Amino acid sequence: MRATLPPTASGMRIGLYGGSFNPAHLGHRHVTLTALRRLALDRVWWLVTPGNPLKDRGLLAPMAERCAQAAAIADHPRIAVTGFEEAIGARYTRQTIRYLTARRPDVHFVWIMGADSLASFHRWRGFREIAARVPIAVIDRPGHTLRAPNARAARFLAGARVPEDQAGTLALRRPPAWTYLHGPRSNLSSTQIRQGL
Repeated sequence: MRATLPPTASGMRIGLYGGSFNPAHLGHRHVTLTALRRLALDRVWWLVTPGNPLKDRGLLAPMAERCAQAAAIADHPRIAVTGFEEAIGARYTRQTIRYLTARRPDVHFVWIMGADSLASFHRWRGFREIAARVPIAVIDRPGHTLRAPNARAARFLAGARVPEDQAGTLALRRPPAWTYLHGPRSNLSSTQIRQGL
């Protein structure tokens, strides 16, 4: 299978929002629209992963089904849904980041994650490398407002934190650089949706 990336142009600011999207929901869209606005991004790519190494892959719907459902939920001209990680054989985020920064060195990528992911970021394979390659934007999530900024990875990257009122400059900053965005939050969860809650 050939990896086809969404179109880009030199100098674009593109947010990368990875996840299982199992299923995608309006909470994902809320995070994305927040990032587009607050980070002054041109586009956000939803990276539908083959599977999260930290989660049970046996619960995953097929990739094509998740991508199609994600595209229906995204429904926005500045959001692109892609499953290219499966095509390149990427199991870990650092592999994805290496691939993209090598092939699109003229694009300003920003990794986007929810505050719940920041809490476990130190467990990601090569989290230091990820932080050294691309700026990171953390979007507040219910239950993580106070806990996530004190997580192990957040403490490790404390000196690289960008004030929230300067978030619009994040994409152009040399990594490591990260910011934590507060604002309206979504309680939606893919796990709860699968469980019918």
